[in-house]
Amino acid sequence: MYSYKTRGTCSREIQFDIDNNIIKEVHFVGGCMGNTTGISALVKGRNVDEVISTLKGIDCGGRGTSCPDQLAQALTAYKQQMQ
Repeated sequence: MYSYKTRGTCSREIQFDIDNNIIKEVHFVGGCMGNTTGISALVKGRNVDEVISTLKGIDCGGRGTSCPDQLAQALTAYKQQMQ
């Protein structure tokens, strides 16, 4: 399980598991439970690159980021570490 500390969102951390570039599990620590549970369910089983391109840049209330955007950043950081 990989862990990423978020910035600028209500959620504090994102934990996720990836196998062969497919997202197996995502768990947000903090944040709006309904939204973060929904995001987790929608990305499970999807390709990492597809999820990054879909979620990157989504803004929440003018914060310049969001929980979906932070997940995209977490996945990008994961990919960079795995190279």
